[in-house]
Amino acid sequence: MNTFRRSLFLFSMFVFMTLTLFCKERPTTVERVNLNFYAGTWYEIALFPNRFEKGCSCTSAEYSLTGKGYVTVINRCMRGGKQTSITGKAFVVKNSGNAKLKVQFFWPFRGDYWILGLANDYSWALVGSPNRKYLWILARERVLDEKIYDSIVQLAREKGFDTSKLVRTMQDCTH
Repeated sequence: MNTFRRSLFLFSMFVFMTLTLFCKERPTTVERVNLNFYAGTWYEIALFPNRFEKGCSCTSAEYSLTGKGYVTVINRCMRGGKQTSITGKAFVVKNSGNAKLKVQFFWPFRGDYWILGLANDYSWALVGSPNRKYLWILARERVLDEKIYDSIVQLAREKGFDTSKLVRTMQDCTH
């Protein structure tokens, strides 16, 4: 009987530890986003590398309100000496205070775009996905003050992102 109880205890501990590892809480978003203020051009300051931005520099995103139930998104970057762009749509997730969007560049696929941090004056934003696979630091200018950058990285760390994976985006677009 003692062996059975010990085995049951060990099995229970294994299940608990496994669930703890795989059931991380999702990161919290900002409470509310005014899309009129969010619209405009954002420059990518840093990101978790991903396949769709491989080889990009001078990356930016432009958001515009359409009045048709979605936001138009135009992502641009320099790749191989040429400017490339892709246009998509962002749909606000209901009851999210406009802080959670579903972005679609290829129908029918939509990806999570969660606004995790946002300056009061909308000068910078921390954007990521709930599974913590994607992360971007965006700013209204191509260069972000180092102290502000460090505080955004700290915020991402507090939200459970592995900030060692962040890579700065080259924004010297004079080449």
